[in-house]
Amino acid sequence: MTHQDWLRKAQTLHIESRLFIEGRYVDALGGGSFDCINPSTGAVLARVAQGEAQDIDAAVASALAAWNDRRWRRLAPRERMQVMNRWADLVEQHADELALLETLDMGKPISDMLNIDLPEVLRTIRYFAECIDKVEGAVTHTAPGSLHMILHEPLGVVGAITPWNYPMLMAVWKLAPILAAGNCVVLKPAEQAPLTCTRLAALFVEAGGPAGVFNLVNGLGPEAGRALALHPDVIKLSFTGSTRVGKLLMGYAGQSNMKRVALETGGKSPQIFMPDLYDLDAAVDRAVGGIFDNAGQVCNAGSRLLVHRDLQDAFIAKFIARTQVLYQPGDPLDPATTLGPLASQPHQRKVLADIARGQAEGAQMVMGGTQVALPGTYVPPTLFVGHNRMAIAQEEIFGPVATLIPFDTEAEAIALANDSVYGLAAAVWTRDLHQAHRMVGALEAGVVWVNCFGDGDMTQPFGGYKQSGNSRDKHVDSLLSYMQTKSAWFQVG
Repeated sequence: MTHQDWLRKAQTLHIESRLFIEGRYVDALGGGSFDCINPSTGAVLARVAQGEAQDIDAAVASALAAWNDRRWRRLAPRERMQVMNRWADLVEQHADELALLETLDMGKPISDMLNIDLPEVLRTIRYFAECIDKVEGAVTHTAPGSLHMILHEPLGVVGAITPWNYPMLMAVWKLAPILAAGNCVVLKPAEQAPLTCTRLAALFVEAGGPAGVFNLVNGLGPEAGRALALHPDVIKLSFTGSTRVGKLLMGYAGQSNMKRVALETGGKSPQIFMPDLYDLDAAVDRAVGGIFDNAGQVCNAGSRLLVHRDLQDAFIAKFIARTQVLYQPGDPLDPATTLGPLASQPHQRKVLADIARGQAEGAQMVMGGTQVALPGTYVPPTLFVGHNRMAIAQEEIFGPVATLIPFDTEAEAIALANDSVYGLAAAVWTRDLHQAHRMVGALEAGVVWVNCFGDGDMTQPFGGYKQSGNSRDKHVDSLLSYMQTKSAWFQVG
């Protein structure tokens, strides 16, 4: 569709703004609401029902009733698989609606939604659907007269708190394995961009998912998120977001029922460009995409560019030139737009303050920093040259801001890369296989790419070391993480 087609479609779009509990949309019990704002225009899209602790209680009670009467987990694996696949089919049928909702809600370019996010959402749901009947237990070798079985069972009621940078995709990275494992779930999406998740819940029930299995409460983190983390009937909490909030959630779990807490938190991912890399042009293109995709609002964004000093000048020149070609700001509803706004005004102010701090620290700003001549919360692609102890190189900015740091030796590059509280992802660019293998082993990161960045599929566990979190999304490991092991010992002789 053209830009005008999307503009017309936006004018007739129905936006559901209530909570979803026990298989239906409901108002917040306290009657509160908050504004959902289009970051590209500043216009209010909808007044969204603001759930609080009492709404979390209602949602958890609905999920617990569904768990206790086994309406979901008692289904044969193939039956649950069929529901999950029908859910994916409905998401695919509603692709234009969901893409439009997320573009309006979060500012992501419509082309990114249709070509990146939605296909990945579908792959995720279908992957975990296929995993459902592949989970196997074991019968161990024991003494005659004994039989020992190891069983994998779902946990119960799982809480999920998801971020605003990939609202639908990050939610599905959690929802699909939670549901495939046979659990019931209460989802609290980010208040900055809740609209696609609200539709996902209804589509799950439309696909045949039993009422009460998937509940959703929109609300603010300090109210609804805190209540979900403290709730004694939630057996596990899964969170993607900031490291600061992740630490709070761990504390809430300890204060309540010692629930399991799965965290995927911040990142400050290094990309190391060795002097013998294969193709500087290709490497620069991936470096540009690694930080400016989704306007830099990516937890594993390659925001630290560790460039060998011999490459520095050529790298910077090519990086600036390619950024100007590849990332053009514009209306997110225009299919030609490749750089959308940041998700909110407060976040824009935070990123601009980080840019100002980089300048105050003495970093050399070689690109960006000027305002974009558009309404909305835009920040231009920005590149600094500095050193690794600067705040802009140590703290997660979560915007289109990269810091280039030169180095001279492999040992120095590894030391710089690991000199961070984060360890989500990293990349190495080199033609030397022995060097690549050595550096992969030395890097403190949960995901390491060699001669690429951001590549992978559903077989790739995604998660980090250190303060980047303690869990893995994607992969069958994620499904098993929403299950528990039971040992059953029979004395039969």
